[in-house]
Amino acid sequence: MTRSPLLSVQPLDFVWQTADPFLFCVHHDDHYPKGNEKLGPASALSGRDIGQDFSGRDGWSMYHGDSVPGFPQHPHRGFETVTIARRGLIDHSDSLGAAARFGKGDAQWLTAGGGIVHSEMFPLLEREADNPVELFQIWLNLPAEDKMAEPHFSMLWSEDIPRIERADSDGKRTHLALVAGAYDGVRPPPPPPRSWASRPDTDVAIWTLRMEPGAKFTLPPAQPKSHRTLYLFAGRSTSIAGTVVRPKSAARLAPDVPCELHNGDVEAELLLLQGRPIGQPVAQHGPFVMNSRSELVQAFNDYQRTKFGGWPWDRDDPVHGSDPTRFARHADGKIEKR
Repeated sequence: MTRSPLLSVQPLDFVWQTADPFLFCVHHDDHYPKGNEKLGPASALSGRDIGQDFSGRDGWSMYHGDSVPGFPQHPHRGFETVTIARRGLIDHSDSLGAAARFGKGDAQWLTAGGGIVHSEMFPLLEREADNPVELFQIWLNLPAEDKMAEPHFSMLWSEDIPRIERADSDGKRTHLALVAGAYDGVRPPPPPPRSWASRPDTDVAIWTLRMEPGAKFTLPPAQPKSHRTLYLFAGRSTSIAGTVVRPKSAARLAPDVPCELHNGDVEAELLLLQGRPIGQPVAQHGPFVMNSRSELVQAFNDYQRTKFGGWPWDRDDPVHGSDPTRFARHADGKIEKR
Protein backbone atom coordinates (compact mmCIF):
# COMPACT_ATOMS: atom_id res chain seq x y z
CA MET A 1 0.00 0.00 0.00
CA THR A 2 1.39 3.43 -0.98
CA ARG A 3 2.10 5.70 1.96
CA SER A 4 0.20 9.01 1.95
CA PRO A 5 2.47 12.07 1.86
CA LEU A 6 0.00 14.18 3.88
CA LEU A 7 1.01 14.20 7.54
CA SER A 8 -1.17 16.98 8.96
CA VAL A 9 -3.18 20.11 8.12
CA GLN A 10 -3.34 23.20 10.33
CA PRO A 11 -5.09 26.56 9.98
CA LEU A 12 -2.71 29.48 9.47
CA ASP A 13 -2.16 32.19 12.05
CA PHE A 14 -0.90 35.67 11.12
CA VAL A 15 2.64 34.31 11.49
CA TRP A 16 2.67 31.01 9.65
CA GLN A 17 3.87 27.84 11.33
CA THR A 18 7.27 26.72 10.04
CA ALA A 19 9.63 23.78 10.55
CA ASP A 20 13.44 23.68 10.91
CA PRO A 21 15.41 25.08 9.03
CA PHE A 22 12.77 27.83 8.70
CA LEU A 23 11.92 30.06 11.64
CA PHE A 24 9.14 32.38 10.49
CA CYS A 25 6.91 33.17 7.53
CA VAL A 26 4.38 35.95 7.09
CA HIS A 27 2.26 36.94 4.11
CA HIS A 28 1.59 40.67 3.86
CA ASP A 29 -1.21 41.52 1.41
CA ASP A 30 -2.15 45.19 1.75
CA HIS A 31 -4.51 47.10 -0.52
CA TYR A 32 -3.03 50.56 -0.01
CA PRO A 33 -4.88 53.59 -1.39
CA LYS A 34 -3.45 56.37 -3.55
CA GLY A 35 -0.16 57.81 -2.33
CA ASN A 36 0.66 61.33 -1.13
CA GLU A 37 3.68 63.60 -1.59
CA LYS A 38 5.52 61.76 1.21
CA LEU A 39 4.93 58.36 -0.51
CA GLY A 40 2.57 57.37 2.26
CA PRO A 41 -1.19 56.74 2.03
CA ALA A 42 -3.35 59.68 0.94
CA SER A 43 -5.83 58.66 3.59
CA ALA A 44 -6.46 59.70 7.17
CA LEU A 45 -4.43 57.74 9.73
CA SER A 46 -6.65 58.63 12.67
CA GLY A 47 -7.79 55.65 14.69
CA ARG A 48 -4.67 53.64 13.90
CA ASP A 49 -2.06 52.73 16.51
CA ILE A 50 0.72 54.47 14.61
CA GLY A 51 4.02 52.68 15.12
CA GLN A 52 2.20 49.45 15.94
CA ASP A 53 -0.57 49.28 13.35
CA PHE A 54 -1.30 45.68 12.38
CA SER A 55 -5.04 46.34 12.26
CA GLY A 56 -5.73 45.60 8.59
CA ARG A 57 -8.25 48.42 8.76
CA ASP A 58 -9.66 49.24 5.29
CA GLY A 59 -7.55 46.36 3.96
CA TRP A 60 -4.11 47.67 4.94
CA SER A 61 -1.77 48.35 7.84
CA MET A 62 0.96 50.90 8.56
CA TYR A 63 2.92 48.32 10.61
CA HIS A 64 5.72 50.24 12.37
CA GLY A 65 5.69 53.17 9.94
CA ASP A 66 4.29 56.57 10.86
CA SER A 67 4.08 58.26 7.43
CA VAL A 68 5.18 55.50 5.02
CA PRO A 69 4.02 51.95 5.80
CA GLY A 70 6.64 49.37 6.62
CA PHE A 71 9.35 48.55 9.11
CA PRO A 72 11.82 51.34 10.03
CA GLN A 73 15.34 50.49 11.19
CA HIS A 74 15.64 47.35 13.30
CA PRO A 75 18.48 44.87 13.97
CA HIS A 76 18.97 41.19 13.14
CA ARG A 77 21.59 38.59 14.01
CA GLY A 78 21.99 34.86 13.45
CA PHE A 79 19.67 34.06 10.53
CA GLU A 80 18.54 35.12 7.04
CA THR A 81 15.52 36.88 5.62
CA VAL A 82 14.09 35.99 2.22
CA THR A 83 11.64 38.64 1.04
CA ILE A 84 9.55 37.85 -2.04
CA ALA A 85 7.88 41.02 -3.35
CA ARG A 86 4.92 39.86 -5.43
CA ARG A 87 3.26 43.26 -5.92
CA GLY A 88 4.28 46.83 -5.14
CA LEU A 89 7.72 48.08 -4.13
CA ILE A 90 9.97 47.67 -1.09
CA ASP A 91 12.74 50.11 -0.17
CA HIS A 92 15.68 48.52 1.67
CA SER A 93 18.33 50.52 3.56
CA ASP A 94 20.92 49.12 5.96
CA SER A 95 23.74 49.84 8.37
CA LEU A 96 26.35 48.95 5.74
CA GLY A 97 25.16 51.86 3.61
CA ALA A 98 23.52 49.55 1.07
CA ALA A 99 20.13 50.31 -0.43
CA ALA A 100 17.66 48.74 -2.84
CA ARG A 101 14.24 49.22 -4.37
CA PHE A 102 12.67 45.97 -5.48
CA GLY A 103 9.27 44.52 -6.31
CA LYS A 104 7.16 43.10 -9.14
CA GLY A 105 8.29 39.53 -8.46
CA ASP A 106 11.84 40.22 -7.21
CA ALA A 107 13.26 38.56 -4.11
CA GLN A 108 15.89 39.83 -1.69
CA TRP A 109 17.98 37.31 0.26
CA LEU A 110 19.68 38.90 3.26
CA THR A 111 22.19 37.09 5.47
CA ALA A 112 22.11 39.02 8.75
CA GLY A 113 24.94 36.90 10.13
CA GLY A 114 26.87 38.66 12.88
CA GLY A 115 24.59 41.66 12.83
CA ILE A 116 22.91 44.19 10.57
CA VAL A 117 20.36 46.96 10.98
CA HIS A 118 17.96 47.51 8.10
CA SER A 119 14.65 49.08 7.19
CA GLU A 120 11.95 47.80 4.85
CA MET A 121 9.52 50.48 3.73
CA PHE A 122 6.63 50.28 1.27
CA PRO A 123 6.62 53.52 -0.78
CA LEU A 124 3.27 54.31 -2.39
CA LEU A 125 4.35 55.90 -5.67
CA GLU A 126 1.00 55.99 -7.45
CA ARG A 127 -0.81 59.29 -6.85
CA GLU A 128 -3.79 58.56 -9.12
CA ALA A 129 -4.32 54.86 -8.44
CA ASP A 130 -4.23 52.37 -5.59
CA ASN A 131 -0.91 50.90 -4.42
CA PRO A 132 -1.31 47.18 -3.61
CA VAL A 133 1.68 45.62 -1.84
CA GLU A 134 2.00 41.86 -1.42
CA LEU A 135 5.03 40.01 -0.10
CA PHE A 136 6.28 37.02 1.80
CA GLN A 137 8.95 37.40 4.43
CA ILE A 138 10.60 34.13 5.35
CA TRP A 139 13.26 33.61 8.01
CA LEU A 140 15.79 30.85 7.35
CA ASN A 141 18.04 29.80 10.22
CA LEU A 142 21.84 29.65 10.08
CA PRO A 143 23.90 26.85 11.64
CA ALA A 144 26.14 27.73 14.58
CA GLU A 145 29.28 28.01 12.45
CA ASP A 146 27.64 30.65 10.21
CA LYS A 147 25.69 32.72 12.72
CA MET A 148 28.45 35.33 12.89
CA ALA A 149 29.10 35.43 9.13
CA GLU A 150 29.60 38.79 7.44
CA PRO A 151 26.26 40.36 6.51
CA HIS A 152 25.42 40.06 2.83
CA PHE A 153 22.45 40.50 0.54
CA SER A 154 21.68 39.17 -2.91
CA MET A 155 19.00 40.40 -5.29
CA LEU A 156 17.11 37.73 -7.20
CA TRP A 157 15.51 39.88 -9.87
CA SER A 158 12.18 38.73 -11.22
CA GLU A 159 13.63 38.38 -14.71
CA ASP A 160 16.20 35.88 -13.37
CA ILE A 161 13.86 33.77 -11.22
CA PRO A 162 12.88 30.65 -13.21
CA ARG A 163 9.18 30.48 -14.00
CA ILE A 164 8.00 27.11 -15.23
CA GLU A 165 4.66 26.08 -16.67
CA ARG A 166 3.41 22.50 -16.60
CA ALA A 167 0.15 21.33 -18.20
CA ASP A 168 -1.70 18.21 -17.07
CA SER A 169 -3.39 15.71 -19.38
CA ASP A 170 -6.40 18.03 -19.72
CA GLY A 171 -4.26 21.03 -20.59
CA LYS A 172 -4.81 22.73 -17.20
CA ARG A 173 -1.65 24.52 -16.13
CA THR A 174 0.39 24.94 -12.97
CA HIS A 175 2.91 27.79 -12.86
CA LEU A 176 5.98 27.54 -10.62
CA ALA A 177 8.41 30.26 -9.55
CA LEU A 178 11.70 28.97 -8.09
CA VAL A 179 13.33 31.26 -5.53
CA ALA A 180 15.43 28.40 -4.13
CA GLY A 181 15.78 24.76 -5.07
CA ALA A 182 15.80 23.10 -8.47
CA TYR A 183 12.82 21.62 -10.28
CA ASP A 184 13.19 19.24 -13.23
CA GLY A 185 16.81 20.33 -13.74
CA VAL A 186 16.03 24.08 -13.65
CA ARG A 187 17.93 26.01 -11.00
CA PRO A 188 17.35 29.52 -9.66
CA PRO A 189 20.17 32.02 -9.02
CA PRO A 190 22.41 30.99 -6.11
CA PRO A 191 21.67 32.12 -2.54
CA PRO A 192 24.27 34.06 -0.51
CA PRO A 193 27.49 32.12 0.07
CA ARG A 194 27.03 31.44 3.80
CA SER A 195 23.37 30.46 3.55
CA TRP A 196 22.18 27.05 4.70
CA ALA A 197 20.66 26.84 1.22
CA SER A 198 24.08 27.24 -0.42
CA ARG A 199 25.16 23.80 0.80
CA PRO A 200 24.52 21.11 -1.83
CA ASP A 201 22.94 18.60 0.56
CA THR A 202 20.43 20.76 2.47
CA ASP A 203 17.56 20.38 -0.03
CA VAL A 204 16.23 23.90 0.57
CA ALA A 205 13.36 24.84 -1.71
CA ILE A 206 11.22 27.97 -1.78
CA TRP A 207 8.65 27.76 -4.56
CA THR A 208 5.38 29.46 -5.31
CA LEU A 209 2.74 27.58 -7.28
CA ARG A 210 -0.26 29.02 -9.12
CA MET A 211 -2.77 26.43 -10.27
CA GLU A 212 -5.49 27.03 -12.82
CA PRO A 213 -9.02 25.84 -11.98
CA GLY A 214 -9.08 22.07 -12.16
CA ALA A 215 -5.32 21.73 -12.67
CA LYS A 216 -3.40 18.68 -11.47
CA PHE A 217 0.26 18.68 -10.50
CA THR A 218 2.60 16.25 -8.76
CA LEU A 219 5.22 17.52 -6.34
CA PRO A 220 8.30 15.35 -6.87
CA PRO A 221 9.85 13.68 -3.83
CA ALA A 222 12.52 15.44 -1.79
CA GLN A 223 15.31 14.08 0.39
CA PRO A 224 14.08 11.67 3.09
CA LYS A 225 15.24 13.78 6.05
CA SER A 226 13.85 17.09 4.82
CA HIS A 227 10.95 18.97 6.36
CA ARG A 228 8.31 19.98 3.82
CA THR A 229 5.33 22.31 4.26
CA LEU A 230 2.86 23.44 1.63
CA TYR A 231 0.82 26.57 2.38
CA LEU A 232 -2.48 27.12 0.56
CA PHE A 233 -2.98 30.88 0.81
CA ALA A 234 -5.39 31.67 -2.03
CA GLY A 235 -8.19 29.80 -3.76
CA ARG A 236 -11.29 27.93 -2.66
CA SER A 237 -10.21 24.35 -2.13
CA THR A 238 -7.37 22.13 -3.31
CA SER A 239 -7.01 18.39 -2.89
CA ILE A 240 -3.63 17.49 -1.42
CA ALA A 241 -2.93 13.76 -1.58
CA GLY A 242 -6.67 13.12 -1.77
CA THR A 243 -7.67 15.38 1.14
CA VAL A 244 -9.55 18.61 0.40
CA VAL A 245 -7.74 21.54 2.02
CA ARG A 246 -9.25 24.99 2.39
CA PRO A 247 -7.33 28.27 2.01
CA LYS A 248 -5.30 29.66 4.91
CA SER A 249 -3.99 26.19 5.72
CA ALA A 250 -0.56 24.60 6.15
CA ALA A 251 -0.11 21.00 5.00
CA ARG A 252 2.86 19.15 6.47
CA LEU A 253 4.10 16.61 3.94
CA ALA A 254 6.30 13.54 4.07
CA PRO A 255 9.25 14.55 1.90
CA ASP A 256 10.25 11.33 0.20
CA VAL A 257 7.07 10.42 -1.69
CA PRO A 258 5.37 12.30 -4.55
CA CYS A 259 2.37 14.42 -3.61
CA GLU A 260 -0.61 14.80 -5.93
CA LEU A 261 -2.32 18.20 -6.04
CA HIS A 262 -5.72 18.66 -7.67
CA ASN A 263 -7.09 22.17 -7.63
CA GLY A 264 -10.76 23.10 -7.26
CA ASP A 265 -12.86 25.37 -9.43
CA VAL A 266 -11.03 28.69 -8.89
CA GLU A 267 -7.36 29.57 -9.25
CA ALA A 268 -5.24 28.61 -6.23
CA GLU A 269 -1.85 29.74 -4.99
CA LEU A 270 0.53 27.87 -2.73
CA LEU A 271 3.95 28.37 -1.15
CA LEU A 272 6.35 25.47 -0.60
CA LEU A 273 9.03 25.64 2.12
CA GLN A 274 11.36 22.66 2.26
CA GLY A 275 14.76 21.84 3.68
CA ARG A 276 16.89 19.49 5.69
CA PRO A 277 16.70 20.56 9.34
CA ILE A 278 19.76 22.12 10.94
CA GLY A 279 18.97 20.19 14.12
CA GLN A 280 20.61 22.60 16.58
CA PRO A 281 19.18 24.37 19.64
CA VAL A 282 17.31 27.58 18.84
CA ALA A 283 17.39 30.50 21.26
CA GLN A 284 15.32 33.39 19.92
CA HIS A 285 14.29 36.73 21.30
CA GLY A 286 12.79 39.25 18.93
CA PRO A 287 15.19 39.96 16.06
CA PHE A 288 18.03 37.72 17.28
CA VAL A 289 18.27 33.95 16.76
CA MET A 290 21.18 32.15 18.37
CA ASN A 291 21.91 28.74 19.89
CA SER A 292 21.95 29.63 23.59
CA ARG A 293 20.69 32.22 26.04
CA SER A 294 24.23 33.48 26.67
CA GLU A 295 24.63 34.15 22.93
CA LEU A 296 21.36 36.09 22.97
CA VAL A 297 22.61 38.22 25.85
CA GLN A 298 25.81 38.84 23.91
CA ALA A 299 23.80 39.82 20.83
CA PHE A 300 21.84 42.44 22.79
CA ASN A 301 25.03 43.73 24.42
CA ASP A 302 26.81 43.96 21.07
CA TYR A 303 23.91 45.82 19.50
CA GLN A 304 23.68 48.29 22.36
CA ARG A 305 27.45 48.87 22.17
CA THR A 306 28.03 48.99 18.40
CA LYS A 307 24.60 49.37 16.75
CA PHE A 308 26.04 46.83 14.29
CA GLY A 309 27.95 49.55 12.50
CA GLY A 310 25.57 52.44 13.13
CA TRP A 311 22.83 53.94 11.00
CA PRO A 312 24.15 56.09 8.12
CA TRP A 313 20.74 57.43 7.06
CA ASP A 314 19.15 60.71 8.11
CA ARG A 315 15.86 59.06 9.08
CA ASP A 316 14.75 55.73 10.50
CA ASP A 317 12.51 54.98 7.52
CA PRO A 318 14.35 56.00 4.33
CA VAL A 319 12.54 55.83 1.00
CA HIS A 320 14.25 56.23 -2.33
CA GLY A 321 12.26 58.87 -4.19
CA SER A 322 9.49 58.74 -6.76
CA ASP A 323 11.42 57.06 -9.59
CA PRO A 324 10.00 53.52 -9.89
CA THR A 325 13.29 52.06 -11.22
CA ARG A 326 14.25 48.92 -9.33
CA PHE A 327 17.88 48.96 -8.21
CA ALA A 328 20.37 47.68 -5.67
CA ARG A 329 23.41 49.53 -4.37
CA HIS A 330 25.60 47.13 -2.43
CA ALA A 331 27.98 47.96 0.41
CA ASP A 332 30.97 47.49 -1.92
CA GLY A 333 29.61 50.13 -4.32
CA LYS A 334 28.28 47.67 -6.91
CA ILE A 335 25.08 48.95 -8.50
CA GLU A 336 22.39 46.90 -10.23
CA LYS A 337 19.44 48.42 -12.07
CA ARG A 338 16.33 46.84 -13.56
